[in-house]
Amino acid sequence: MKKLILLSLILFGCTNEPSSDSDVIAEKVATNLNIPWSINQHDNIFYISERVGTIARVSDGKVTHEEVILSNSLSDASEAGLLGFVLKNDFENSKEAFAYYTYDENGESFNRVVTVKLENDIWRETAVHLDGIPTGNIHHGGRLEIGPDGLLYITIGDAGNPENAQDPSSLNGKIIQMKEDGTFEIYTSGHRNPQGLSWDKKGKLYEAEHGQSANDEVNLIEQEKNYGYPIIQGTERGNGYVTPIVTSGANETWAPSGITIHKGKLYVATLRGEAVKVINISTGEVDRSITGFGRVRDVYSDGESLYFVTNNTDGRGSPREDDDVLYRLIE
Repeated sequence: MKKLILLSLILFGCTNEPSSDSDVIAEKVATNLNIPWSINQHDNIFYISERVGTIARVSDGKVTHEEVILSNSLSDASEAGLLGFVLKNDFENSKEAFAYYTYDENGESFNRVVTVKLENDIWRETAVHLDGIPTGNIHHGGRLEIGPDGLLYITIGDAGNPENAQDPSSLNGKIIQMKEDGTFEIYTSGHRNPQGLSWDKKGKLYEAEHGQSANDEVNLIEQEKNYGYPIIQGTERGNGYVTPIVTSGANETWAPSGITIHKGKLYVATLRGEAVKVINISTGEVDRSITGFGRVRDVYSDGESLYFVTNNTDGRGSPREDDDVLYRLIE
């Protein structure tokens, strides 16, 4: 029998005191995940990338950690490993997905975007699309999502060097758009460590990224726009730069990761904030904060239910029994 967890769901505004409390039930869908990063689902089966280099296949509550064979060994740098992962639109037939991972070569770390194919319960790298993207010990970015246009969108962090975000010759601190033939272009620039992408029903793209010493951001993304880092941060404004629609503020750190649109609102997974933030996009306010699970890495909506994964085993959290866990909110 699946275990039900009762938690407190605190309702609050961005600057107001909590207005009321209510009880929500979260169901454990899968347990003992190994630093999960990105949630995917196909035919009621979840495929979740794990930083250690496996794909957690979750079917009827049973978890199988499927091996991923890559052309280079994964980096053991902080925050590195197998990160972004998204099933291709033709996964039913091709059994292919895009993956983003960090590897070491000659004493340096790099990011790479590849295609991996599932055969006999093993994923194998079959093609390299982006390679040699320099990265440091932190700020790898790593989110992969396929847009309504069928193209792949890739978030790449600034590699711990703020100047990269404004350097047009660098892919660091950028969102990249990749076409089916493998050609790509810089979609937006001026990002610090973007890790969340999601589209609403109207095709508007939203992004979440880590700010520097608080000032975490949620942005409305438009092609060829510059989001200002490190020239502007938080609610600051500057000529030619885009100010975020939501920030955590100068005194609070969320460390946002995956995001998703669910029933008209934006759900944001937060690591340092140890919550799922529920944002009313029309007002730019945080409607509520779902807490009680520790660090949250990714959120996923199938249209009916909201799912999220914890990241308490990533070395920065406090693991509990059965961590890490894939949860489903029962609202």
